[in-house]
Amino acid sequence: MTDPSPSLATPYRTHTCGQLRAADAGSDARLSGWVHRRRDYGSLIFIDLRDRHGITQVVVDGEDAPPEVLEAASRVRPEFVISVLGEVAARLAGTENAKLPTGDIELRATELTILSEAKTPPFYINEPDAPVDESVRLKYRYLDIRREPMQRNLLLRSRMVQAIREVHHAHGFLEIETPTLIKSTPEGARDFIVPSRLQPGSVYALPQSPQQLKQLLMVGGIDRYFQIARCYRDEDLRGDRQPEFTQLDLEMSFVDEASVMGFVEAMAIEVSWATVPDRPILQTPFPIVTFEETLERFGSDKPDVRFGMELVDLAPALVGADGAPASGFGVFDSALAVGGRVKAIVAPGMAGVTRREIDELTGRARRFGAKGLAHLALAAGGEIKGPITKFLSDDTQRALIERSGAAEGDLILIVADDADTTAEVLGRLRVELGARLGLADPNVLAYVWVHRFPMYQWDTDNKRWDATHNPFSDVLPEDEALLVTTSGDPARPAPDDPAGRARALQYDLALNGWELGGGSIRIHRRELLERSFLLQGQTIEAMREKFGAVLEAFEYGAPPHGGIALGIDRWAALLADQTNIREVMAFPKTQSGSDLMLEAPSAPEPSQYEELGLRFVGVPEKRS
Repeated sequence: MTDPSPSLATPYRTHTCGQLRAADAGSDARLSGWVHRRRDYGSLIFIDLRDRHGITQVVVDGEDAPPEVLEAASRVRPEFVISVLGEVAARLAGTENAKLPTGDIELRATELTILSEAKTPPFYINEPDAPVDESVRLKYRYLDIRREPMQRNLLLRSRMVQAIREVHHAHGFLEIETPTLIKSTPEGARDFIVPSRLQPGSVYALPQSPQQLKQLLMVGGIDRYFQIARCYRDEDLRGDRQPEFTQLDLEMSFVDEASVMGFVEAMAIEVSWATVPDRPILQTPFPIVTFEETLERFGSDKPDVRFGMELVDLAPALVGADGAPASGFGVFDSALAVGGRVKAIVAPGMAGVTRREIDELTGRARRFGAKGLAHLALAAGGEIKGPITKFLSDDTQRALIERSGAAEGDLILIVADDADTTAEVLGRLRVELGARLGLADPNVLAYVWVHRFPMYQWDTDNKRWDATHNPFSDVLPEDEALLVTTSGDPARPAPDDPAGRARALQYDLALNGWELGGGSIRIHRRELLERSFLLQGQTIEAMREKFGAVLEAFEYGAPPHGGIALGIDRWAALLADQTNIREVMAFPKTQSGSDLMLEAPSAPEPSQYEELGLRFVGVPEKRS
């Protein structure tokens, strides 16, 4: 946290609190900052003075310092803001502090001014590991930001954003700001809306992303655009989600999927090295897996590839020569008979788990959506244990062990259900057990590309196809002919349409089990975009209302283009080895979307309602 830049000198300081070194001994210096700690020995007072750049020990010696300096030093308390003038001196041999970059020197005070007094803080600022309730931290966020962990995280984030900008500028991108008062359009979550005073009855929306605007920039001939964009989504919150967030938004013209992925990968490598040079990247080039493959192997479309424990298809060990289910265990056979899956993960070294631990794992599997969780343990000497062994022949048990790849001491956890449930349950168990067993190296950065997503997913309630990701995503050229309906009318889709088999030119970048961001090559032909929107339940009139600017722009010559959006908050959290993005945001919201420090959201003044022509009618009660 040191910054040796002399440009930080002001009338209040000649150096920062992290700048002085042994070579400065014998010179005068003025430092300003917060009192980190104070040790009073009567006529000898030690003060650890802190600013963002580090800590320097200040010594007030009554034998040398003027009486008023000793008197002022006697009054200071932790978090007082003070300014100190003195001589830089080498510490006595044996008193150096190797933990501090400034630990070889001290500042012997000849002048001390109290710039600001402080009340006793609600938590210890000088003890970074002291447990503090998160609601207290958020209420007093300005104090929390003084603590070393938060300063370290915000410094890392700043370094990361600087690196992002440098890479993009070096590769011909223009940084362009897009408006934050825009038209409400469907982006997958609820919009935050802003009433217009000048146009009563009309509203703006805060952008969920600059999607249409960046595509219009490509039509405008900008060629390469990027932005550190503020975005807003009115959705339920969790550890990797906030109502307002920041994303790296970029778009490129005259590119294909490989072009965008290639640049983003090179950029991500450069940014990672610049931000956390001590954290190795597991594999370069980044692995590329299809959506089907990642569900098959990891049970997740954002796989953590730092460890194995991949999902194993047990069906070949459970069918007879005719291909029919023949395990003898009804749960397995019935699942396979209706086209379901029987899959497993192998937890290394867990064969000796207790009944209580098995019950706990089963409970978690049920919460994830499974009907149950079967298991086999390969004990010492090759003995196979588990309640389901009584239903399985010896040959079937051995076939299951061989198929799973389990070794002595391993535990096989098995789910039999439809394909989606099997992948979801085992994928989540895999992540939890990988963390519990310490299989994922926390220091490694494991980037992975996932592509070839389904173009659409069927919306049973609204009887239409929904885009699995971005509604502007283009289709694989070989799948374009599938964007038709069995009825022959795109406005009358059905769940058995060929469109359900189409794959999008969509790609996601995952890092250590988190989705870092997603992008796609965009449809740039109006006819194809209208056909896709029709499949998604949009009428011609609705298209013109919601996407009229893009549709019209495409009639004036649109280049092939594509891009991606990466979550800055998520990326910074992962590089800082945090599990919650609030730890890398200066002023985040709570789980309920509240700002405890500024007490927002809050009720507007009556005059504000009046100016906007609004009145509050209350929130309808939810029906149980």
